[in-house]
Amino acid sequence: MSVEVIAIGGYEEVGKNMSAVKVGDDVVIFDMGIHLDRLHIHEDTDISRMHSLDLIERGVIPDDTLMKEVDGKVRAIVFTHGHLDHIGAVAKLAHRYEAPIIATPYTLALIERTIKGEKKFKVANRLQVLNPGEKCQVSPDITLEFIKSTHSIPQAVIAALHTSEGIIVYANDFKFDNHQKIESPPDYSRLRELGRNGVLALIVETTRVGEDLEVKTHSEKIARLVLKDIMQGPLQENQGMIITTFSSHIERIQAISDIARQSDRQMLLLGRSMERYCSLAESMGILKLPANASIYGSPKSVNKALARAEDKREDYLLVTTGHQGEPDALLPRIANAKTQFNIMRGDNVIISAPVIPNPMNIANRNLMERRISSSGARIYANAHVSGHAGKEDHRDFIRMLDPMHIIPAHGDLHMLSAYVELADEEGYKLGNDIHVLRNGQAQVFNGGV
Repeated sequence: MSVEVIAIGGYEEVGKNMSAVKVGDDVVIFDMGIHLDRLHIHEDTDISRMHSLDLIERGVIPDDTLMKEVDGKVRAIVFTHGHLDHIGAVAKLAHRYEAPIIATPYTLALIERTIKGEKKFKVANRLQVLNPGEKCQVSPDITLEFIKSTHSIPQAVIAALHTSEGIIVYANDFKFDNHQKIESPPDYSRLRELGRNGVLALIVETTRVGEDLEVKTHSEKIARLVLKDIMQGPLQENQGMIITTFSSHIERIQAISDIARQSDRQMLLLGRSMERYCSLAESMGILKLPANASIYGSPKSVNKALARAEDKREDYLLVTTGHQGEPDALLPRIANAKTQFNIMRGDNVIISAPVIPNPMNIANRNLMERRISSSGARIYANAHVSGHAGKEDHRDFIRMLDPMHIIPAHGDLHMLSAYVELADEEGYKLGNDIHVLRNGQAQVFNGGV
């Protein structure tokens, strides 16, 4: 029986992730993401009224039309976590397949909310919860398992398909963090056990493998300490205070709220995506906000909250979207004096997110920071640690799983090539047992070879 890995999206860019694994006549799809860099698509963007074919043409979502040529039955659509570059296209594509959508509870709740907000397509796929450490049978020859992992969003997992030809592991995205407050450490013992049982192929992210400055990703514990050091002084001042970070980074927002509890300031979490991720996490008991914290997502409610904060800025801590400087996101709009809240001399602005490295983001972020500085505010930039595994984390991962074959994914050619170099150091050879695919290509393994 042959095993085929089909690269649909995310093999030429960071984003619009989508892969398919075909085992005999059965197919499992992993991810249906959007490309956040295309046409100012970002975490606050609403694409619910846009058509899938238009989004495909613009390069925003994966071009899954190639699946029409795949001779097999899709048995499951699997999501390993809830970031938009992995789930953002679910409402545009999932209805094409008569298969259940499988994810952890928080991820599935985000997917359900996305589907309910969809204006173009009716998505009636069955939603199925699978918790970390659990398995489910998706076809007579395929068992899906979720292995506990960590990332920059709750309930992220590594997926494993158990087949008669061996185990296929899908690891997009992960980090090895032993010190998160919300999540327990990854299940290292289970990963090593999979390696002993025989991993046929590893499909793995490459986001940070080529970075030389930090070969092992720091824990969120480091980010908590950095934020505490930065926030303690400004929290006691009679000045405005704004923090911007990834709205899906619930671990980071929990750290910010825990530090804010030590002051009398009221937390305001502002922005459409802040409302999407944080209200859901709070309702599920994942995020524990201070009693005086409030979340506002609609433009009208955000404007009212900003007006209150403008009148008594020393009483509030604003947590906003817009860390990349996207012109229509909230913090850039504040910086451009387009809201009820105006940045003033002496205010403190903390950016708890890196610049996502592409020319548009770099330019937008630079412009936003210059406008904030020109208003007399103090900026603390990049109070952050990554949610992606570094080079030495990947080396550990390869050694745990000892896969027969590796398919690097979730990156541009530079990132994929960096992973090939790492794998070469571990004894893998390009074209033999490590395979670089482009969107639309496939790799076939016959009889476990």
